[in-house]
Amino acid sequence: MHPVGIGDRAHLRPAPTIAVVIPSRYESTRLPGKPLAEIAGRPMIAHVHDRARAVAGAARVIVATDDERVAAAVRAFGGEAWMTRADHRSGTDRLAEVAAGLDCDIVVNVQGDEPLVDAADVNAAVAALSADPELAIATLRYPIRDAAELASPHVVKVAVSRRGRALYFSRAPIPHWRGHEGAPAPGLTFKHIGVYAYRRAALLALAARPPSPLELAESLEQLRALEHGDPIGTVEARHDAIGVDTPADLDHVRRLLAESPAR
Repeated sequence: MHPVGIGDRAHLRPAPTIAVVIPSRYESTRLPGKPLAEIAGRPMIAHVHDRARAVAGAARVIVATDDERVAAAVRAFGGEAWMTRADHRSGTDRLAEVAAGLDCDIVVNVQGDEPLVDAADVNAAVAALSADPELAIATLRYPIRDAAELASPHVVKVAVSRRGRALYFSRAPIPHWRGHEGAPAPGLTFKHIGVYAYRRAALLALAARPPSPLELAESLEQLRALEHGDPIGTVEARHDAIGVDTPADLDHVRRLLAESPAR
């Protein structure tokens, strides 16, 4: 029998246990009932659930909702739904309520209004968290090439270090490209895609803190983590995210799936 070397011991470490949680609220100002909106004959939440099930190593996929109509739809297609409090201030708080009842190492947050989320991109975020023990959170970014997207306060921007760690998130155009005002800086301007992989302990600690000043100023929860010194790693996604916030967004996703069912 050969002795186990240091390099071999790394391979003997157990793989982290992973749970994917999909926060899904029925109420929406611009598109009420959107988790149940029909896309290709199925509710939107079913499409998100399918994508989440494809995340490598996911032991559980849980839809976290405060509405029995959403929970009933999830159970109807064989998914697992957890009823959560209706008075959470943020999606992070809803996620943490579920995480508190889980026995896992990593909690992955997949948005309930992104039916075309790419499982490979989610896997990349999880892999980044697993590879770097210093990270508390890992998330995704995608290049911005459109001036209108750069200017929109509804598109969250992220500036990153050379290691890919988040330096700041903002609804304003960052970084400012001097001499090219209003244009995205090639290789520097990224939108944030709201997929997160958290270490469970880091998530619970984050949710226990009060909202921070920068978080309140920008209305961006991830700034709470940065203000408290929690490192956030980012990975460049292969595909742009398509969130469904309006009837026009819903029509766009329906067209995309009709044109390419395998997308």
